[in-house]
Amino acid sequence: MLKPLVLKPLTSNEIKPRGWLKKQLEIQARSLTGHLDLFWPDVKDSKWIGGYCEGWERVPYWLDGFVPLAYLLDDFGMKARAKKYIDAIIVNQKPDGWICPCGDDERKNYDVWAAFLICKVLVVYCECSGDARIETVVYKTLKNLYGHINASVITNWARSRWFECLYSIYWLYERVNEGWLLTFAHRLKVQGLDYCLLYETCPYTEKTEKNDWSHMTHVVNAAMAVKSGAWYGRVSDDKKYAETAGLMLDTLDKYHGTVAGIFTGDECLAGRSPIQGTELCAVVELMFSLEQVLSCTGGAKWGDRLEYIAYNAFPATVSEDMWTHQYDQMINQVECSVLEKDAAPFTTNSETSHIFGLEPNYGCCTANMHQAFPKLALSTFMLSGDGIYSTVLAPSEVDTQINGVAVNISLMTDYPFKDALVYKINAAGTVKFTFGIRIPAWAKQPTVNGQPARPGEFHTIDKEWEGEETIAVSLPSGTELLPWDGDMYAIKKGALLYTLKIESEWKRIDYGPSETIKVHPHCDYEIFPKSAFNYAIADVSDIVFTEKNIGEHVFSENAPPIYAEVPCRKIKWDKTRGVLTETPADRTPLSGIEKVKFIPYGCSVLRVTVLPVVK
Repeated sequence: MLKPLVLKPLTSNEIKPRGWLKKQLEIQARSLTGHLDLFWPDVKDSKWIGGYCEGWERVPYWLDGFVPLAYLLDDFGMKARAKKYIDAIIVNQKPDGWICPCGDDERKNYDVWAAFLICKVLVVYCECSGDARIETVVYKTLKNLYGHINASVITNWARSRWFECLYSIYWLYERVNEGWLLTFAHRLKVQGLDYCLLYETCPYTEKTEKNDWSHMTHVVNAAMAVKSGAWYGRVSDDKKYAETAGLMLDTLDKYHGTVAGIFTGDECLAGRSPIQGTELCAVVELMFSLEQVLSCTGGAKWGDRLEYIAYNAFPATVSEDMWTHQYDQMINQVECSVLEKDAAPFTTNSETSHIFGLEPNYGCCTANMHQAFPKLALSTFMLSGDGIYSTVLAPSEVDTQINGVAVNISLMTDYPFKDALVYKINAAGTVKFTFGIRIPAWAKQPTVNGQPARPGEFHTIDKEWEGEETIAVSLPSGTELLPWDGDMYAIKKGALLYTLKIESEWKRIDYGPSETIKVHPHCDYEIFPKSAFNYAIADVSDIVFTEKNIGEHVFSENAPPIYAEVPCRKIKWDKTRGVLTETPADRTPLSGIEKVKFIPYGCSVLRVTVLPVVK
């Protein structure tokens, strides 16, 4: 039996982004996401569409974000380009259902992770477009894989990411109700890596040794696997799977966590140092995992964690115009330059991993970064058995039907930069349903229409609705000082983490006249500091926040929607060959108190986020 979702996601036909979220998606459409198929060989000339370049995960990764972005923005040109790729993939499917672009003689040793991923993309496309062909294509693909894994047991990436196939298996089962699909889910579980068992006795409590690469310590595998138990728990009566997400995140936070809500991994789990990196793919996949755990369990806490990563860690690793990105972001990052080979602090990644560019270190993040904001937008509202819930707080609008009555709900807000939410609910007739609003756990005495609400829960209103009603929500937040290792601290307020702003100088890397791919605007940059970064916090009681209007770019380095002025003093804290030392050499104050600007972590490029407090 397949257990139902507690909160069921809606589609791009029902949800539309508004306010700053729509602006951010428009920025994304104008930048790398909206142009990869026009110039990047691994998408433009992929084997998936009959070309000669990479024919494994990169086109599916890109489509996984490009498709929902096109439909959320209702962009005719983008939708046509998405259809071109889907059409080619369908046409090239073999009669027996095999869908990946490889020769018949290559199938036995083929890593079918790409098949899991393309099935997920086809489901996303069907949910957005309503294309009637997709159900048959997915059916044939899964039926072929069902037999294929009997003779060719899954290995490598497919073994590490077996659960990713459950997305399309469950989707198809809900349409055709054929038992072999659930048997397929169990077979994948048996052949795959058991993350629940791995994290019950997790041996990976230290930073991975240099070049000691492993699927079991790979940061993206871990980020994806956070949802594995919640997904498998839909076909299992063993209650431990419902706890897998919490078990994994508690363990990862304890041994490899950061103040930005993500865990380190550059490429593999890397401890808690603020100068270790986190791969962009891991940030994106952790967001999707949390969206799925929220949907499966209905737990409000997963929405808190999702927002914290979406509004901090993700935008911090892409440029504000979204044309360039890092492979690895660092919590304390005072320079983004090509490092000397023995100076890079990363476990297996290269000396170019934290520059901003088209594909620093490796191209997987170039292909995979695109799903973050579109899928966040699709998670803003979800349906439940008794009504509709506001699950991720961001400006958005939903048009759906409840018990046969058309209902429109809009959320107008500048959250997370401001603490007020205004909902307008319009019912075309009289209809009884529950409306739930996720109240973040950090909120201080939150109210809904002036009445107290409980932090960390869904505030529900169960009533008959008719016509238009307005609901006003206040989410006051306090300034928090988050303790970190080495007697260091970070500043947090509400859903936003704050970081010392360092003035930056962007220097384009010149690869010479023969370079045709890494050219403006999708070129590579080194970034150097132009202002002091050797500070300690001097007075936590006198931090002043200033709110501004959202400008041309939402997550702007130089025009953030909110910033803090923090009393600080200079100390002896240097960078060595482009990397800030893990802790200061000396915390003795070297200056009087200065009011120093801190900006949201998601707006930052160069930054010091965890730093000492001096009396």
